[in-house]
Amino acid sequence: MSPATILIALLIVCFFAVLPTWPHAAHWGYYPSLLIAALILAAAMLAEMS
Repeated sequence: MSPATILIALLIVCFFAVLPTWPHAAHWGYYPSLLIAALILAAAMLAEMS
């Protein structure tokens, strides 16, 4: 496995980890998961370019 593949897999796991499913995180909305989604997109674009 290349480092880019590992990075993308790790970011996808982080995306599901920050979904606002816990009561204390419900008021955060989807802002943390949108940030992780942007990181996944950037990592995928970098992996495709290399």
